[in-house]
Amino acid sequence: MKSYSNFSDVDLIILLKHDDGYAYTEIFERYNEILLRHAYRILTDKDEINDVVQDVFLTLWQKRSTIEFKVSLLSYLSISVRNRIFDLLSHKKIILKYAASFNKFLVEGYNITDDEIRERELSKIIEREIDHLPTKMKEVFLMNKKDGLSYKEIAAKLNITDQTAKQQVYKALKILKPKLDSFMSAFPFL
Repeated sequence: MKSYSNFSDVDLIILLKHDDGYAYTEIFERYNEILLRHAYRILTDKDEINDVVQDVFLTLWQKRSTIEFKVSLLSYLSISVRNRIFDLLSHKKIILKYAASFNKFLVEGYNITDDEIRERELSKIIEREIDHLPTKMKEVFLMNKKDGLSYKEIAAKLNITDQTAKQQVYKALKILKPKLDSFMSAFPFL
C-alpha cells in the first residue's frame, strides 16, 4: 500500500478525481484540523463548525470528478469553509428575522384580531340597542348618526321640525348611553 502522506496536493487531487478513497482520506487528515481552526475564527459553536467542515469535505467527495482547482487545495477548502459559514450566518439572519416577524405577529397580530373581535361585538350590541328604540326615534337617530344628515335635512325629509329631530336624537342618546355604559363597566376589556 502506498504512503499517501508523501504525495503532494496536486497528486492527491489527480487521484481523488479518479475516485481514490485513500487520497480523499489523506486530504481529510491533512486539512481537517486546519479547517476547523479556520472556522473557529468566525463561528463559536463547535457543532456548527464541525457541520460546516464536514459539509465541505462531503461536497469535495461528491463533486470530485467535476471540481476545477484554480487555487491550491488548501485555499479551495478554506474558501469553501468561509463560504459555507457565510451561507450559514445569512440563513441564521433570515431565520431570526422571520422569528422576530412571527413574534411580532403573535403579540400585535393577536391584539389587532382581539380588538377587531371586541369592536364587532360592541357594534352588535349598539345595533341591538338601537333596534330597541321606538321606530320614529330610531329613524331620526340613524339618519343623523349613520347617514350624517343635519337636523334641518332630517326635518325636511320626515316633515318634522328641526327641534323635534334634535330632541329625538337627544332622547335616543339618553336611552342608549346608560345601557352602553353599564355594558362597558361589566366588560371593561371591550
